[in-house]
Amino acid sequence: MGDVAMTVPIIRLVIAQHPKLKISILTKPAYVEIFREFTQANIIALDKKKYKGLLGLIKLFNELRALDIDSVIDLHNVLRTKFLKVLWGNNFYQIKKGRGEKKQLVNGKIFYQLKSTHQRYLETFNCLGLNLSLSHHKFPQKKDRNKLKLIRSNNLTSKIIGIAPFAKHKAKTYSLEKTSRLIERLSINNTILLFGGGAEEVAKLDEISKNNKNTINLAQGLSFSSQLDYISTLDLMISMDSANGHLAAMYGVKVLTIWGVTHPYAGFAPFSQPITNSITVDRNEFPKIPTSIYGDKCPKAYENAINSISVEEIVKKAEEIC
Repeated sequence: MGDVAMTVPIIRLVIAQHPKLKISILTKPAYVEIFREFTQANIIALDKKKYKGLLGLIKLFNELRALDIDSVIDLHNVLRTKFLKVLWGNNFYQIKKGRGEKKQLVNGKIFYQLKSTHQRYLETFNCLGLNLSLSHHKFPQKKDRNKLKLIRSNNLTSKIIGIAPFAKHKAKTYSLEKTSRLIERLSINNTILLFGGGAEEVAKLDEISKNNKNTINLAQGLSFSSQLDYISTLDLMISMDSANGHLAAMYGVKVLTIWGVTHPYAGFAPFSQPITNSITVDRNEFPKIPTSIYGDKCPKAYENAINSISVEEIVKKAEEIC
């Protein structure tokens, strides 16, 4: 989901600078709402079961051809889209992910900022001669937070901080004990909105919200679209290296990201955020970081590296940003 959210600022640029261009966006049904601002685009929700296997991809190819599409921009570049490229032929442009550089970063052969994923997306679109530049990007107008029921009903006047404490992999997730302490500290002077997904996560967030004042769990009972409404009005989002940080950043919200065995140098920092908004593990203590690009691989001694980051450091940075 994070990779999908990272496409939004670039598509926004395309539409703003080339309003007459007809765009179709092919995505998973669960991600359709991420593109809700693009009312002039043709959003295609891809039912994976319908297009399963090679025959399914051939069926998808035929349906896309029927839309009279002139060019395809592939921002995924995986085996399935490579096969589509073979079927399509010319005018099919794929993102260059820089896999070689990222492998060197993980293997410790290099350690410097690689090209951002946003820049890679932009360069793929520029294969069409669109002449896009990130310096021309403008965020959409923010929603009026006073019109959001939960906030309005509680008469909240303090800063509103979103916290998304979970990630797909354990090595990218701050411990629940430290997360609870972080929320306890920040909820004294701020309103905290909690975001997450999955029954187990919802239950944990429910317990935290009940034990802290000014803390509301939004992980349950709201549609994804409604959650996006709340995210778009935050003063700050505190997120792991995960999707919620990217969802907030695509609306121009300030994002503080907490990194475990991954690192922003791989190019996955949220859009338009300064590097100082990333808190990373001390590499003097954990010199092999990043151990992987997505956090799925790490030496045993590194599984809890993220918890070497103190609650105090996160609180101090959050107060600086807000």
